[in-house]
Amino acid sequence: MDNIPGVGESIANKIEEIIKTRSLKYRNKLIRKIGFDFTELMNIEGLGPKMIKKLHEELGVKSLADLDKAAKEGRIRSLEGFGEKTEKKIMDNVEFARVKNKRVLLSTAFNEAQEVKKELIPFAEKVEVAGSIRRMKETIGDIDILAVAKRGKHEEIIKKFARLGKVVMEGETKIRIRLDSGLNCDLRIIELDSFGSALQYFTGSKDHSIELRKIAMKKGLKLSEYGLFKNDKKIAGRNEEEVYKKLGMQCVPPELRENIGEVELAQKNKIPELINYDVIKGDLQMHTKYSDGGNSVEEMVLKCKNLGYEYVGISDHAGNLKIANSMGAKEVSKQRKEIQNLNIKGIKVLQGAEVNILADGSLDVPDKLLKEFDFVIAAVHSKFNMARDEMTKRLIKAIKNPYVIILAHPTGRKVLRKESYDADWKEVFKAAKEHGVLLEINAHPERLDLPDSLINQAVKMNCALIINTDSHSVDNLEYMKFGIGQARRGGCTRKAVANALSFTKFLELLKK
Repeated sequence: MDNIPGVGESIANKIEEIIKTRSLKYRNKLIRKIGFDFTELMNIEGLGPKMIKKLHEELGVKSLADLDKAAKEGRIRSLEGFGEKTEKKIMDNVEFARVKNKRVLLSTAFNEAQEVKKELIPFAEKVEVAGSIRRMKETIGDIDILAVAKRGKHEEIIKKFARLGKVVMEGETKIRIRLDSGLNCDLRIIELDSFGSALQYFTGSKDHSIELRKIAMKKGLKLSEYGLFKNDKKIAGRNEEEVYKKLGMQCVPPELRENIGEVELAQKNKIPELINYDVIKGDLQMHTKYSDGGNSVEEMVLKCKNLGYEYVGISDHAGNLKIANSMGAKEVSKQRKEIQNLNIKGIKVLQGAEVNILADGSLDVPDKLLKEFDFVIAAVHSKFNMARDEMTKRLIKAIKNPYVIILAHPTGRKVLRKESYDADWKEVFKAAKEHGVLLEINAHPERLDLPDSLINQAVKMNCALIINTDSHSVDNLEYMKFGIGQARRGGCTRKAVANALSFTKFLELLKK
């Protein structure tokens, strides 16, 4: 860490302490000095340290509960610098902050679950991650893992699992540990002939499982994690497909098991074939050292080639967005020459740009520069609190720009950090379809934007979508699976996704 700019010995030592102990004595000392842990209050959007200090000193606020009570009693609006509008915003965001305190990003839990699974594989005949991770939900509360132990390895697999964290609860077939991240992780040891029914039971949401049990009861059957039974005879359970088949329905893809209409569709055999995880041909949003990325153009392209992509779009920020270190005309020209001179065979490289949508819907880059790019991505990066009608007009005006091909992270949300801005999405999607603009499913775990419900709406309106990682480093390029998971949750087929097309066909879309 000595070579990292701005990181001296003191900071380096603190980072090392956090990595080794998952704690920091200096932080704990400061919290003791202040008298309360104010970090949960920082989860309220727009509430900074100075405002928290004022709330604490004048109203005695020490927690989210205190803050919620003060807001509901109308005591916050009287404080200097707050007012009724701020008070209402605080009240609206308290529940959002409470959820944030209990959950983590999908990517965090997904990666931890895969590491645990990897440790268990030598002892297991079968091992799978279930629960909300398998459903690819955007936030996760805990981890569920199912395993069939190899012959004679039952005790060994439990002992191995116990060493991966702090044991919270332990039984003969189930053990719960708390991982270093604070997440609880459950391991259930399953018999092979029940593995499918257990995987089905522990993957779907509670409401999805209830609906399946109702269907089973109507057929005179009993469904549990141990199998599907007729009287005392097990008629299905070894795999998920046979469970759903015996219930008279399609096997519902894991990502859809939320009881939001998928059960009825499966009974009618009307669930479409969802986009697969291995069909994406290119990634069209990523950032390099030319703006706010951490790697060179060449490094990003080489990684994309290693991922098996046919094409890639470098789309650094351009314009006047200082926070993103946006490129000017000279940097754009320099980058174009670098891209043209790249000697990497087997992958096509396009030069694009992500440009800011201003409050009036115009772009902060002139058309004479926009037309030089192979494609243009437009996105909102400021003034998120506009009224619904104004935000709708803003987005539609940007969509109508003849050079805009992609509307990036359309709702502006940040998972566990910031809720979406308000807009008439039906009108926005209608405009995107009319003007040939691709709606982005941003695969970055902090965005996953469009949300699944809006993806479903866009699919029903026959809008064209594109899944991008919004990568700022080569490691971020691995995020594509989370975007595909989000697309599947929205009922998205391969046909609806532009970058599942070959390079030749994708180029045709750029000629709108």
